Amino acid sequence: MSSPAVAEPAAPAPAVEPGARRTFRMPGLGYLVNKLVAAVVSFAVTLVIGFVLFNLMPSDPVRTMTRGRPVSEAQLAQLRVQLGLDQPIWRRFLTYVNDTLHGNLGYSWEFKQSVGSLVLDRLGPTLLLMGTAFAVSVLLGLWLGMRSGWRAGSLFDKITSATALTLWSVPTFWLGMILLILFSVGVGPIHGFLPTAGMSDPTLPQTGLRHYEDVARHLVLPALTMVLVVYAQYLTIMRSSIIEEKGSPYLLTARAKGLRDDVVRRRHALPNALLPSVTMIFMHLGGLIGGAVTVEAIFSWPGLGDLTYQALTVPDLPVLQGTFVVFSASVIIMNLLADLVYRLLDPRVRAQ
Repeated sequence: MSSPAVAEPAAPAPAVEPGARRTFRMPGLGYLVNKLVAAVVSFAVTLVIGFVLFNLMPSDPVRTMTRGRPVSEAQLAQLRVQLGLDQPIWRRFLTYVNDTLHGNLGYSWEFKQSVGSLVLDRLGPTLLLMGTAFAVSVLLGLWLGMRSGWRAGSLFDKITSATALTLWSVPTFWLGMILLILFSVGVGPIHGFLPTAGMSDPTLPQTGLRHYEDVARHLVLPALTMVLVVYAQYLTIMRSSIIEEKGSPYLLTARAKGLRDDVVRRRHALPNALLPSVTMIFMHLGGLIGGAVTVEAIFSWPGLGDLTYQALTVPDLPVLQGTFVVFSASVIIMNLLADLVYRLLDPRVRAQ
């Protein structure tokens, strides 16, 4: 008969020498540094691409600015000197990077003012339109996706999924034009009752409750166009996540405890199913500023998208270059926030 094994005594913890300093390591510091470095590199690449795209185009900016005006060759040469176009390409690139990092996005040829002031003037209307459409899309898509996934295969699931996928596949400009004809112009006996363009009626007071009601009426059609196209993405992601979570053992345990079905869905399945949607929400937040070019052009909404469309028709290269930097920076910042929030929500990412 063998004798029982005797456990070896645990090794004593190393003694801390007097005067030695304890080192503390902030959890996730390496992860944060990596993501910040990746964001900085992405922005640097964006600056290079933006400069190459808008400075190596075959068109002559000076000829574009003076199009239709009687200008001599001497005046054209003087204008090139004033714009710095006579400088070598590497010096122009360094000037462009230095100005951008200091918040100087250039001077608009068409609007005769700085691109930074143009962007600030148009930023508010774009945030109002895209923020409204984004909030409604997220709430509607996640709610419908949760209920569709929980009742997968039901009539409700088939109707909501088919409707969402149909609207998702419709071109945005086509859907906007249809809504414009139906609710603004009117068809047959139905008279249009919503504004066709703009953000407000200039004949009405521009302050007070009447003004806000007028802005809300102008906001309906462009925001509805965005919602109908975007909400299907949230519905699809949430529906798939809920279906995947339905078969998890922890939900069977929750049901075995006698919890109601809606309680199991809201308190247990929904938190885990939301994780994939978080990334998509922040990705859409990144494109929030630059994603309204088509809708703002259709409804003449005075935002950054409409500014970009007007700059494209000239073309006004400083405005296009400035809006390109703003759109790209917003995407990079929101992607960085998505990575950080996802790490906070998902313990599997924290364990990496």
